[in-house]
Amino acid sequence: MSTSAIVQFGTSRFLQAHADLFISEAIAEGQDVGPITVVQTSGDASRAHRLKALADPSGYEVRIKGIDNGTLVDTSKTVSSIKRALSLPEDLAEVAKAVAGEARIILSNTADAGYRPSEADKSTDFSIDMSYPAKLTWFLFQRFGMGGAPVQVMPAELIPENGNVLKGLVLSIAALYPPEFADWLRSNVTWVNSLVDRIVSEPLDPAGAVAEPYALWAIEKQPGLILPCVHPCVQVVEDLEQVETLKLFILNLGHTYLVSRWLAAGGSSLQFVRELIDSPDYGPDLTDLYRREVIPAFEAHGRKNEAEAYAATTIDRFKNPFLDHKLADIAQNHGEKIDRRISSFLSWARKADASLQMPRLDAVAAGAEAASA
Repeated sequence: MSTSAIVQFGTSRFLQAHADLFISEAIAEGQDVGPITVVQTSGDASRAHRLKALADPSGYEVRIKGIDNGTLVDTSKTVSSIKRALSLPEDLAEVAKAVAGEARIILSNTADAGYRPSEADKSTDFSIDMSYPAKLTWFLFQRFGMGGAPVQVMPAELIPENGNVLKGLVLSIAALYPPEFADWLRSNVTWVNSLVDRIVSEPLDPAGAVAEPYALWAIEKQPGLILPCVHPCVQVVEDLEQVETLKLFILNLGHTYLVSRWLAAGGSSLQFVRELIDSPDYGPDLTDLYRREVIPAFEAHGRKNEAEAYAATTIDRFKNPFLDHKLADIAQNHGEKIDRRISSFLSWARKADASLQMPRLDAVAAGAEAASA
């Protein structure tokens, strides 16, 4: 087996408790997947101890803490899927060799800033100041130059149609390179759309994380797709939009609705989502909102059963006694979130049934419109 069947750009605690954990469990079951080479793309020397710990042969710890089907979960798992940890720019040649000759899958989970265009993106000379899409373009060009075999690119950033978005950015930057390279990118790279979902609440030192029991890696089906592993939390779906609507219009909508009420009350002394859910002033109201206003919309789309199940799971996730999910954090960019999570839901719901009555959600949307007027 190759030493880096998967090259992972990014050392986030999310991936440590998500994809890296799933692949580790698959390897332990005897699946011929992985292992992973992790690449730190930021050049931040202060994270060297974490990078070294990620590839420790003894593995690192992920603590799973929360509520699953009404049962309290508090367990620990060891992740040992990462066999090599590299850092840019120090290990540039080794990373280039891994991407060009060894990788079957390229995985990423970079910060929002990693996608911002940079002046360095205008050059074909590698720079640590490049955006992630520009770095990826440079590495893929090395693979192209060596006559590299086809490869699969799987971004895990929370961007709708993330594979298509990354493909577009890479193709735009590839205009700096010989034209044959763009043809190779289109014909030899499989760009995968996926949606990841797991709340990872805090890091462990030097590596590892604390995460909730719920986890999902939904991968959109397409010709030539290679699964990173077979795992209960990895689902191949025909249409990613089906998964996105559940997350956006139940979990995210619930967060924004709770925060709207919390802000309207002047921002009480309660600080965390779990505190609101446990409060008689908020928890029962959200449960009733799901039952009377949200579930009927999914029913109108022929999706009642899956919405009921997801809503029940969401309430369990919100109740997680180990998770300090700050209301003030959710309240950031509140107007934009109302538009994306609540106003869009109202439009989506009434496309299926114009007669649906959703007074509480209508009130939140109307209040946001009035505030912005």
